[in-house]
Amino acid sequence: MKRSLGPPWTPGRTFTLATNKEFLHHVRFPKIFVAGATGLLGGRIVRALLGQGGPVRALVRPGGSAEKKSSLTGLRAAGLEVVEGDLTDPAERLAEAVGDATIVISAVQGGPDVIGDGQVNLVRAAEKAGARRFIPSDFAVDPAATGTPRFTGEVMSMPQFHDAVQRGSGRTLELRHLGTADDLRAEISRQAAVAQNPFDYVALQYQWCMVSGKAKFDRLDNDRYPQITPQPPAGFVRATAPAL
Repeated sequence: MKRSLGPPWTPGRTFTLATNKEFLHHVRFPKIFVAGATGLLGGRIVRALLGQGGPVRALVRPGGSAEKKSSLTGLRAAGLEVVEGDLTDPAERLAEAVGDATIVISAVQGGPDVIGDGQVNLVRAAEKAGARRFIPSDFAVDPAATGTPRFTGEVMSMPQFHDAVQRGSGRTLELRHLGTADDLRAEISRQAAVAQNPFDYVALQYQWCMVSGKAKFDRLDNDRYPQITPQPPAGFVRATAPAL
């Protein structure tokens, strides 16, 4: 996904949002700046980048816990550069932390003050520093919105989703029934009891939310954004699936 950011960013300047998948296809790495490197997701991103030979600089809040500081020890040994700072710092100071990095990745988690205000501040800092690409953890495109906007694309059942993936990929996929939503929930509980890392079963949690109806919005705000047309699943798969 790529967008040109308008106000409150500098009008007329192109600033690219991209997915991690796009970014990781680069063969040669420019310097990468990562916010949220001490978290589970951020740590994985940093390790993956360092493993592929990328020069990485991480923003770490001063006074962090001993556990989070210790998590950086091995990453430092692998070549990670660490700078202290916070998303609430003035944009000019954050821009100094970004420095010569040309790509900024945000892996932060939190409420509106972090995901909204904090990331907007980081985008402004990245622009001031001259970065050319910003990969957000999550973001909103409506600065006038209040609360949590509820926006969705096509709503479909799992058999309909199966059919859409087949049509988009051109492949025949076997549809298997592995149990009920309750069975899936029980499997999540079983894995959570023995797993050392939540990422081992987080994908199952997403699936349970979808098949149980837990993730379905009670109301939608799509009519507030008539200029946005969600891409149907079949079209998304067609555009992103590996060529046969």
